[in-house]
Formats: sequence, C-alpha cells, structure tokens
Amino acid sequence: MSTGTDALPRPRSAHGHVTQARVLISEWVKLRTVRSTFFTLVAATIAMVGLGPLFAEVTADRWPDLTAAERAAYEPAALSLVGYYLAQLAIGVLGVLVITGEYSTGMIRATLSAVPRRLPVLWAKAAVYGTVVWVLMTAASLAAFVVSQDLLKPTGIGTSLADPGVTRVVLGNGLYLTMLGLLSVGIGALIRNTAGGTTTVFGLLLVVPEVVKTLPAHWAETIGEYLPNNAGRAVTVLHPGPGSLAPWTGFAVLCLYAAVALAAAAVTLKRRDA
Repeated sequence: MSTGTDALPRPRSAHGHVTQARVLISEWVKLRTVRSTFFTLVAATIAMVGLGPLFAEVTADRWPDLTAAERAAYEPAALSLVGYYLAQLAIGVLGVLVITGEYSTGMIRATLSAVPRRLPVLWAKAAVYGTVVWVLMTAASLAAFVVSQDLLKPTGIGTSLADPGVTRVVLGNGLYLTMLGLLSVGIGALIRNTAGGTTTVFGLLLVVPEVVKTLPAHWAETIGEYLPNNAGRAVTVLHPGPGSLAPWTGFAVLCLYAAVALAAAAVTLKRRDA
C-alpha cells in the first residue's frame, strides 16, 4: 500500500551545468531586452551613419567657395567617419551601464548566485557587448564611408577602399569603438557606480587630453600619444602625424588599456562582495 507522499511527483532535479556558453546566452538576452541599451546603440549608429554624410554634403556645397589651402585640409576618409566623436560617448556610457545597471538594481546578486564562479559573468558581458559594438560600428562605418564618398564625387577628392590605407581607416574605426566599449565595461566593473563610471570614461576621453596639452611641450607630446583615445585613434587616421603612434602600435596600446581594466575588474569581482 502506497502512502500519499509516494503518490506525489518528485521534483525534477536540476539538469545541466553553468557553462560559459549558457552565461553568454544569458547576457545576450539581458542586453537585447533592456530598452535603454537599444536606444543608446541606435543613437551611436545614427551618429556614425548620419554625421559623415551630412558633413560631406555641406563640404560638397561649399567646395566652389573654398580656397586652395582650405581644400587641401580635407581628408575624405576622415570626413566620412566624423560621427565617431558622438558615437564613442554613447558606446562608453553603455559599456559602463552594461554592468553598473545590475549593481544599481541589485540584480547582480541574483546573477552571481546563479554563477558562483563570477568571472564567467564578466567575460560574457565583455564578449557580448564587444561583439555587438564591433558588428554595429563596423557596418555603420562602412555605410557612412560609402554614402559620403558618393556625395563628395563633385569635389574630386573622393577616395575608395582600394586606395592604400583606406580600408584600415574604415575598419579600424569599428575596432577603436569596440576596444573603447570593452575599456568602459572594465571601468564599470571596477567602480560599480554609473555616475562614477561614466565620469571616469568622459574624463579619459575629453578632460585628460586637454589637461595634458597644458604641460610643457615635450611632456605633452610624449604623454599625449599614449592616452587611450589618442593611441586608439591612430589606426583610424590615414597619415598619423609626428606626434602620433604608428596605427597598429596605437591600437595595441588601447587594447592594453582595455585588458588591464578587465583584469583589474576580474580581481575586484573575485575579492569583493556583490
């Protein structure tokens, strides 16, 4: 004779383990379902795709009135990608929010309870966000370049991806913004506060370069070329000036900044309470 307890279905045991692939899927779901993420990425894409062609159209209209010196100052590939300036701010802010948003709502406790080893969460956030930024910003850079060069045809200064260095400039813009996004994720994970993280990112991008310019010329030149944005932008410039690092050397320096920020964030995540 069976008892009533025997008749009850046994709870199904949890099956499967927490793997890096499953954490990646979880972070992808989080990223694509938060409305602020969608709108911030749309703003960055619009800035990249919209500003370059807008400046190209204005330049084409003013071209007959420009002096020879003013015409010589234009670099068509750089003109196409002028939208990076606003896009980098949006990418930087969102990179911080990707992780500080969970700290502000307390969701990080549930996340780290589900993934007790913790570090897979940080790697997954960085991988998902970096991939999304790279795909979007590379596509936006190519679109901005193609449209802008078509608008610049009447000026005769247009260029193409087949010209030396131009492909590196266009694709390098997506790489620069991707590394900047990863650097922001690391800063966000270190500081764990949205206001503090975004202030730090803006300070690195906008304030520190201006402060360095006030130093004696030799110091300003030596320090300035190793700042994150100055070093990273070298890969997006067709002819880096004498005060800039070589294109891929500069990009490697930016990668090092991002790697150090993520490594420091990993150590902090393991040692501090959520």
